[in-house]
Amino acid sequence: MYDKQIRFNFRPLGREIKRKRESMGWTQEYLAQRIDRTSHTVMYMETRGQHPSLNVFYQVVTLLDISVDRFFFPNRYSKKSERRQRIDMLLDSLDERELSVIEATAEGLKKSREIESGK
Repeated sequence: MYDKQIRFNFRPLGREIKRKRESMGWTQEYLAQRIDRTSHTVMYMETRGQHPSLNVFYQVVTLLDISVDRFFFPNRYSKKSERRQRIDMLLDSLDERELSVIEATAEGLKKSREIESGK
């Protein structure tokens, strides 16, 4: 049975919304206009951890290109180092062409390590 006492802590996600919004050069007012809400709604999400409606939540995370997995499934991400988590976030923001460059680089590094170790 599901424990009704569990409540999602929206504050870390609110901080990420603020970080992404600012990195895009958007004001709270501009984001509010994009989602047809007031700037107070955006401010409350970012600073007070207020839970938005599902529709507003979806609009915000898709507009700002935020992957919510690390917020909903923290145990999957807590096993990864801080550097690995930052790299994963960066990879999530790349398109297929850019990912192919990263993939080739990683394969080259792996092959170089194998050559150096004599495998």
